[in-house]
Amino acid sequence: MTFPTSTLTLPAPRPFLKWAGGKARLIPQYLPHLPQRFETYHEPFLGGGALFFYLAPQLKSAYLSDLNPELVNVYRCVRDHLDDVLTCLEKHQLHHSQQHYYRVRAERDLAPIQRAARLIYLNKTCYNGLYRENQQGHFNVPMGRYKNPKICNPELLAATSEALQIAEIEQRTFEAAATLARGADDFVYFDPPYHPISDTSCFTAYSRFSFKAADQERLRATFTQLAERGVSVLLSNSDCEFVRNLYQGFTIHPITAARAINSKASKRGKVGEVLVSNSVGR
Repeated sequence: MTFPTSTLTLPAPRPFLKWAGGKARLIPQYLPHLPQRFETYHEPFLGGGALFFYLAPQLKSAYLSDLNPELVNVYRCVRDHLDDVLTCLEKHQLHHSQQHYYRVRAERDLAPIQRAARLIYLNKTCYNGLYRENQQGHFNVPMGRYKNPKICNPELLAATSEALQIAEIEQRTFEAAATLARGADDFVYFDPPYHPISDTSCFTAYSRFSFKAADQERLRATFTQLAERGVSVLLSNSDCEFVRNLYQGFTIHPITAARAINSKASKRGKVGEVLVSNSVGR
């Protein structure tokens, strides 16, 4: 099926994936802490890309990256092969069932476009929109309980595809991504896996790419190097003593987020987070 995306009335771009720690609802709290002027946007921990999609209509260029190859692939395919992705999603929408879900979840060695559609389909139909992998890198979340999930959304995907046309999208470490930001015309936003605030709230184990305290310290060193080059830098993380101590000397802004990733509804609610910046809305 061919989708005439050129004739669609496109909404504002926004995330097309559910993602743990997504920032869409936090954008108003971020706005006072964004640099007033910059030419190029960098986001090394892409995830759902909420801040990028919010800023995209005003951007001329962007460098987006993540360590997760499936995530990088889905963004590239939505950018470059939208009609083919939509065709695959239409088939998933038509055949969605418990049997179909687990058959798709077990698939391996697919071509890039089929892999992209697979990720979107599983993301829209899995339990709580969670992305989790085993140590072999295989998605292992059970099916969620949705009566009529919207698996194929041509309008939203066309809007995000259009926004992504300005972006280079690569699989990179955050250190490699940071080398692309050279000075005052660059803005880098880091949204790493959050440092756990308790033994039962570890947000770092949703894929085989775990993120430990030593990685947080490496990220702090990269943040400092960027600041010394005159790059505008913003970082989000959990509000805890470890993070506050790590970023002593920079400006720390407390914010409040509603999080719903706990399997027990009674333990979901508002949690403290911080934004760390090397400038105050310049």
